[in-house]
Amino acid sequence: MQRHFDQELQELKSTLIKMGSLAEQSIEKAIQSLLLQDKELALLVINDDFRINNFEIEIDTAIVDLLALQQPVASDLRFILAAAKINSDLERIGDHAVNIAQSSLKLSEQTSFSPSTWETLPLGDELRRITHITKQMLTDAINSFIHLDAMLGENVLLVDDVVDSLNKQIISDLINVMKNNSQFIDQSLELIRVSRNLERVADLATNIAEDVVFITKAKNVKHHATDISDGEKKMNIEK
Repeated sequence: MQRHFDQELQELKSTLIKMGSLAEQSIEKAIQSLLLQDKELALLVINDDFRINNFEIEIDTAIVDLLALQQPVASDLRFILAAAKINSDLERIGDHAVNIAQSSLKLSEQTSFSPSTWETLPLGDELRRITHITKQMLTDAINSFIHLDAMLGENVLLVDDVVDSLNKQIISDLINVMKNNSQFIDQSLELIRVSRNLERVADLATNIAEDVVFITKAKNVKHHATDISDGEKKMNIEK
């Protein structure tokens, strides 16, 4: 009986890892579709969202069965409860990837916007930086779950405020762009939407990292990233 239960837990983790990999790929493709103005890549992200949704349903079913039939306790119960939250977070990350892809398509329809436009916008570097940091946070959060690495998860928590600050700065800069150049109003509104979606992805990556700490340390660090123990190091953020 215990061996069967352990196998079911491993299968749950394996399915979550597959879902996480797919969500990570969707974010990567959505961002690339935006930067390169690649319509086909954007459409691929939108059309593939059903795969993430199917994973969510499969995992939900597995979790309900485990709770109902196995009555887990202690670390096993923590893992299953965290898995349920991670499952929801990954599905929402997929939704944000779709939102970014949709913004990419809308921008591609505007003749005044092209990949070279990034060089003319005063916040091009900021947008690239928030995409880089968000992608790294998501990668590290998923890897922390795969390896149940609490320190890597804790490092993710330390970076969330950086993304929040970048998002606020980008929105402020885009508002100034719209004030000074009406030609970029529609584009700026879409880029604000992109920035906000990236900020939400960073929040969800933080949620996953918090759940990893909960699984491994039985410690709730939600909203308490500053309470993390000594010995952690900050993520290396590309300037």
